[in-house]
Amino acid sequence: MDAVLNTGKNPPVRKQATELKRPRREEAEAAVKTLLAWAGEDPDREGLLDTPKRVAKAYEELFSGYFEDPTEHLTRTFEDVGGYTDIVLVRGIPFHSHCEHHMLPFVGTANIAYYPSDGVVGLSKLARVVDIFSKRLQTQENLTAQVASAIDDHLAPRGLAVMMEAEHQCMTMRGVQKPGVSTITTQFTGVFQNDAAEQAKFMSLVRG
Repeated sequence: MDAVLNTGKNPPVRKQATELKRPRREEAEAAVKTLLAWAGEDPDREGLLDTPKRVAKAYEELFSGYFEDPTEHLTRTFEDVGGYTDIVLVRGIPFHSHCEHHMLPFVGTANIAYYPSDGVVGLSKLARVVDIFSKRLQTQENLTAQVASAIDDHLAPRGLAVMMEAEHQCMTMRGVQKPGVSTITTQFTGVFQNDAAEQAKFMSLVRG
């Protein structure tokens, strides 16, 4: 079962983590210890003694996207492409992010296609952009819009298509508890936005 959401507006500007006062590592570990006690555990039992340190270390990796600039991966382009002007599609980019409402994971794949204008970017750079934005607290709608906006702003392609499909643990582990439900979000610009045939071509290539 798929829920389809089409995001049509650029995401609102948010303060980045680097602009905010970051608590000390010890404060973060103390917060984890408090949550363990609130959940009904004994944070001083042997198996949990190092858990606050492990959680803080894991958060550094899971949310490292706050301290990376995705535009750095889009600045270098290649114009010598032998006259190629057709669609470029990177399909099935795996990603994992965390819902900003419950801080539970959502996991899926991203598909990015564009028609080059002045040049192309390294294929791995598109995956890098997905990784950076996904390693922040997100909604899938906002994640889709952020990826599309960054690529569109820096590559200025004749058209861009982004589709993300993910399963959200906030729906499977809690609340309605409906495993197997996937959510699809799309964002189109240029020829993809204005031409239904181009959208259909993109969807056909994504579905293989």
